[in-house]
Amino acid sequence: MTAAVTYPPGELLRLLHRRRGPLLRFGAGRRRFAYLLGAEANRFVFANDDLFTMREAFEGLVPVDGETSLIVSDGTDHRRRRRLVQPSMHHRQVDQYLAIMTESADEVIDRWRPGDVVDAYQAFRAAIRRSTLRSLFGARLADDADFLGEHLQALLDLVDRSPDVVRLHRRWRTPLWRRAMRARALVDERIHAEIARVREEGADAGDRVLAMLVNGRDEDGGGLSDQEVRDQAVTLIAAGYETTSAAMAWAVHLLVTHPEARQRAAADERYRRAFVTETLRLYPPAVVSARHVAKAFEFAGRRVSAGTTLLYSPYVTHRSAAVYEDPLTFRPERWLPGEPAYRKVGPHEFVPFGGGPHRCVGATMATTELTVMLGRLLERTELSPVAQRIRATGFAAMRPKHGLRVGVARVTAA
Repeated sequence: MTAAVTYPPGELLRLLHRRRGPLLRFGAGRRRFAYLLGAEANRFVFANDDLFTMREAFEGLVPVDGETSLIVSDGTDHRRRRRLVQPSMHHRQVDQYLAIMTESADEVIDRWRPGDVVDAYQAFRAAIRRSTLRSLFGARLADDADFLGEHLQALLDLVDRSPDVVRLHRRWRTPLWRRAMRARALVDERIHAEIARVREEGADAGDRVLAMLVNGRDEDGGGLSDQEVRDQAVTLIAAGYETTSAAMAWAVHLLVTHPEARQRAAADERYRRAFVTETLRLYPPAVVSARHVAKAFEFAGRRVSAGTTLLYSPYVTHRSAAVYEDPLTFRPERWLPGEPAYRKVGPHEFVPFGGGPHRCVGATMATTELTVMLGRLLERTELSPVAQRIRATGFAAMRPKHGLRVGVARVTAA
């Protein structure tokens, strides 16, 4: 068993939380920041959505996700778009994707041979991208998975930075910015062609989510514009595979470094789901998430002014001894009722997908995909650890900096 991989910025926040409490403030003028740290801080943020806006907080994601993405939407626009997107992510809808998720995992495993050393992060990143495209948008876009992955990567490379840095790239039209905008134009051309086809010819059976986005209507009979459909589609694709593939890499790391947990997960589906949940606790995709303070408020006896950028941290909460016993130990049984380690936690204590009105709509899709693909690894392979230094990195999603190499000891037929 190995110690949990740490992420230096997250560890600094944990230290400051212990020494200085749940509210940290710094900066001045237009560049004011406040960290609200810990479970009670999460509860406050999620319960007081009227104090915050998302657009300013996530401005750095607009070059990828678009001006109308759920991630940057507020108020009535957010509620309307969410009502039209959410049905496509309902658990009954996600259940229809299980065969595709299984097939996508098997396509990766089929290429492995005993004795190989493989980069599990990159392998499953491609698999999750294909699975997401096949499940949500049908065969036509899935056939372009590599094309979309290549050009979306140019956009993700841009936004895997702080919003201030993205803003500078935009202002100065740097080579990175120009490359990203060329890539966006190619992605948009492909997505808009599919939107036009569905509007003009109707949807195919495999167009599930694209058809829902194009044809969905709210209670007033209104639907999403082509730009809104594009923005939600790109958000679901890019955010889906970027964060889910990062979590999958950590799950594989835990699989090869915790043999007893691996054996139990192979034999017990309930434990396997707990394995995924515990992975998301120790390695939440977002180390911090943000809000823009629209109205001043008090927290922990101190005032936070309007105009401040507020950040809360799933990483700090999930690794807090005040919330989880022995928080740096990987212990899936803490999620299983009846186990001695079990303790029921509140929605503000386990926040890998955020919370409140802006909780990630893709949470069910992500956890299902992780569970299915982990199951295929357990059923079909035996993997072994490889000597390497694993470092966490990433602004948009915490991931292994140099990939995750594992040895393939056994592969069985599908």
